[in-house]
Amino acid sequence: MTQHDIQLIVLDVDRTLLNDAGVLSERNKQAIAAAQARGVRVMLATGKTFYSCAELVATLNLNTPSVFVQGLVTHNPDGSPRSEHVLDPMVIRRIVPYAESQGHVVVAVSRTRLLVKAADARVDFLTAQYGEPRAEAVGSLVNIAATLPINKLIVIGSDARAARAMRWQLDKQMDGKVNLVMTHVDHQVEVLPHGTNKGRAVAALAKELGIPAAKVLAIGDGDNDIEMIQFAGLGIAVGNATEGLKRVAQHVVASNNEDGVAEAIERFVLPPPAPAAETPADSQEAQ
Repeated sequence: MTQHDIQLIVLDVDRTLLNDAGVLSERNKQAIAAAQARGVRVMLATGKTFYSCAELVATLNLNTPSVFVQGLVTHNPDGSPRSEHVLDPMVIRRIVPYAESQGHVVVAVSRTRLLVKAADARVDFLTAQYGEPRAEAVGSLVNIAATLPINKLIVIGSDARAARAMRWQLDKQMDGKVNLVMTHVDHQVEVLPHGTNKGRAVAALAKELGIPAAKVLAIGDGDNDIEMIQFAGLGIAVGNATEGLKRVAQHVVASNNEDGVAEAIERFVLPPPAPAAETPADSQEAQ
């Protein structure tokens, strides 16, 4: 594949585009701008809401729709919603009471809103670390299941072991009726509608844009990026990615703290730098 084949770059956000401090490096920013200057479209594909990414969308001057909430919501660059998937209210009525009975706190994500039964300090990290909106206490999530579009549930446990146990229990109870996702936030489980993921959302947007999969470059770090990496003609894992993602990626670049996104764009999208012009002094030395 030559550098000129790529028409769309798809980027996961946390631990991929941003470093561990949640900062966009200047090198990553410049590489993206250089690709855009060549007519390459750039799209985010993240588990976060548009609310927490609005500043990033503006900073990168994105003019292409992007994928949010693990592929359940797509937004235009101005924040207007484009499409969405929602959980069946029956799923919410089954999962929420059970998870709460086990001592977990449940967050319902409705487009750009985070909803909880009551204020809970275990949810505050979503705002403090990831820039999400502050969770709204709305009372019983079961009662609002039929009145608000709920895209996904986030079940937060006390630690990674509790979250893994909850995932196993929900998998048994729901028998394939939902998609259960664990990310680098290892003490939570995300509950998505059956058959949904980032890859499907990216594929749908690429089709709308008239861009074939062969001309898509996607970069990610987690198992929730696997379908997206498999869809892309060129799927790349950053160096800090999970082993599961590295196994399906075609290339592994530097970590998110070492500008892996810029490395991928420089290698596979941008033309190689022109050789330095030879000076008269260089010519004389060569003789």
